[in-house]
Amino acid sequence: MKFYESGDNRKPVIFLFPGTCCLYSSFNHILDGLHSYFYTVAVSYDGFDPNEKTEFCSMEDECEKIEQEIRKNYGGRIKAAYGCSLGGSFVSLLIQRKRIHIDHGIIGSSDMDEAGLFMARIQSSIVVPIMYRMVHTGKLPKFMQKKINEADKSKKELVAGFLNMFGIDQGGSPWITKQSIYNQFYSDLVTKVQHGIDVPGTTIHVFYATKMGKKYEKRYCSYFKNPDIRRHNMQHEELFCCHSAEWVEEVKKAVEGDRQ
Repeated sequence: MKFYESGDNRKPVIFLFPGTCCLYSSFNHILDGLHSYFYTVAVSYDGFDPNEKTEFCSMEDECEKIEQEIRKNYGGRIKAAYGCSLGGSFVSLLIQRKRIHIDHGIIGSSDMDEAGLFMARIQSSIVVPIMYRMVHTGKLPKFMQKKINEADKSKKELVAGFLNMFGIDQGGSPWITKQSIYNQFYSDLVTKVQHGIDVPGTTIHVFYATKMGKKYEKRYCSYFKNPDIRRHNMQHEELFCCHSAEWVEEVKKAVEGDRQ
């Protein structure tokens, strides 16, 4: 695991957690905007970093390494953390474990899906072959590409932004193993997030993409006590992927306490 720091270290610290099978570089498009307000630390998970040969083991193992980094270099406390998709699970787990302190935890329209051991194994086994080929080669399967080609312009723009997170058409990531993908996907499904998370001094903000469906808002209100729900008439992580300036301003307003 590596941590990529950038910006003015006199400013408040924000940790950035990538989504499933995504690299730390998936945050490159928003860093310049964030540097106006924050010192950024992009987390690069084990098994997904191009500069080391490691393998993703489990959510708990990654949390321990993140906590060690925050205790060692940031005094055990940071101003904010943004979790993109899967990263939202990491932010939630770090807050509930209470081994470090995060003033503002921001959940980026994460689905927060969970499953039992048996179903998690089945789901992971189905997803891994598709995800492995996609991230390994940097190319979409032909059936996916065909659907995109048939989509209208607005849909293509949304998909293009989303695929950019996975590094599609950027050369691929041949160092990522099938085992790392399986372990990440499986571990995320079976690692339980507590209900009613409420830590003194921590505010949890949720960038809720309303087009995902009402069940997700109910899920957020179940996992977190009194979350700051920030609604956007968008799809999953569309704000982050396709509207970087608006995303940066929303992060700034959340951390500064501008509740909607």
